[in-house]
Amino acid sequence: MKASVFYGKNDIRFEEVEKPEICDHEILIQMKACGLCGTDIHKVTEELVPSGSVLGHEYAGEVVAVGDKVSDFSLGDRVTGGIHVPCFTCEQCSRGHYTLCPEFKKTNIHPGGFAEYVKLPEEHVKDLLYKIPDGMSYTEASLTEPVACCIHGQKAVDIHAGDRVLVMGAGPIGLIHSQLLKNKLVKEVVVTDVSDHRLNNAYDFGTDLTINTAEQDLETYLQEQNHPGFNIVIIAAGVSALLPQAMNVLKRGGTVVCFSPFTVKPTVEIDASVFFHDEKSIVGTYSVSPYEFEEAILAIQNGVINTEALITHEMPLSDLGKAIELTQQKTENVLKIVLENK
Repeated sequence: MKASVFYGKNDIRFEEVEKPEICDHEILIQMKACGLCGTDIHKVTEELVPSGSVLGHEYAGEVVAVGDKVSDFSLGDRVTGGIHVPCFTCEQCSRGHYTLCPEFKKTNIHPGGFAEYVKLPEEHVKDLLYKIPDGMSYTEASLTEPVACCIHGQKAVDIHAGDRVLVMGAGPIGLIHSQLLKNKLVKEVVVTDVSDHRLNNAYDFGTDLTINTAEQDLETYLQEQNHPGFNIVIIAAGVSALLPQAMNVLKRGGTVVCFSPFTVKPTVEIDASVFFHDEKSIVGTYSVSPYEFEEAILAIQNGVINTEALITHEMPLSDLGKAIELTQQKTENVLKIVLENK
């Protein structure tokens, strides 16, 4: 079979690799569509994975082989799922912190979503595989994992109808957050970014107001507009400097959700007195648990997520390198790229 294999920052080869063989409790799918995630881009551009790796985890495909002891899935089923599975029995799992389970990152699909065929191990078949509804395309279904991640992130905070929410970052994740928030009847969703072409698209995703923070200071602008501040701020961009700013525009009693990793200059300075005097809080959220996938499928199926506007590019599996290059071109109107195996 063919796969897009990472060898270096500017060296991704579409080449022949060994097709996985399955055991009694496993399933083999023919990958039909796999979304290009910001995590994939980061791993490639920063060369954070070993040479020879096959990335991709936002997959949707057709079941083409079923282990003898698999009973819930059949040949021809259209399926989607995730990449990591918790054990459900450890201390972290018992407290609901499934993504902190010691077994979580040890579980993977093989070899990765940017391949023609993908093997799903027993734990995935049992707890992390879902049938795609009739009428939903594979391309749409590939959004299930990122939508589920955003649902998981919003569960970390108590969102009320009538809240004012700031989303920092107008990439695909920020825009998914925006749509989910409007479905919860929040009063206002404000989205910030430094990219005009991303912000111009944000109004198609439930955004009430956009602010280009490269052109105007966020705090100054809000003060000039007599804005009351935000009940919740979701940081959907991996920029640690956004955290102090988020705290400053947060209402008393509000919460900042750190949805993105802060790997560059992660140490920031925050006025610690606001935790006591203003009861402000910060919560972190990572990845997704198996419990958000069915919600994500329903959100896509019911039109909560504007899939047509979100997926701006559909490219063949062989063009992974070109797809990553495209995301780096600031003049190109790129939101979500989906790689297809046709």
